[in-house]
Amino acid sequence: MKYDYSDRGKKPVVENIEGMTVDNDNFRTTIWTGEKLQVTVMSIEPGDDIGLEVHEGIDQFLRIEEGTGLCQMGPTEDNLNFESEVRDDDAIFVPADIWHNVTNTGDVPLKLYTIYAGPDHLPGTVHKTHEDAENDPNEH
Repeated sequence: MKYDYSDRGKKPVVENIEGMTVDNDNFRTTIWTGEKLQVTVMSIEPGDDIGLEVHEGIDQFLRIEEGTGLCQMGPTEDNLNFESEVRDDDAIFVPADIWHNVTNTGDVPLKLYTIYAGPDHLPGTVHKTHEDAENDPNEH
């Protein structure tokens, strides 16, 4: 099935989020940006990660659709005192202001979607690779 990966935020839409997530091959694709919520789909290559980060004032939800990984969280970037293996159908809840990372520990791409409350990326953001995300001056 062909999906519309354009950011159609602030418009009412209904999506097959699982299908969009599994079909996505970009590191990050922002598919909906509203005033208080943003949704992205991600594909993390084996051995890669989302990147250690913290979202100031923004809660985050991640759902694993395919693959296996390691989720780490903590109060500082040097104190990731929470670790949990993650796999298909797991949900990760990241409180605002908590450092976190998810690393693909498997041998296939880790497919996930994430919901930010409120938005964290510019509307329409697409990063084909992790390197693109790191080189984007609009990212943290």
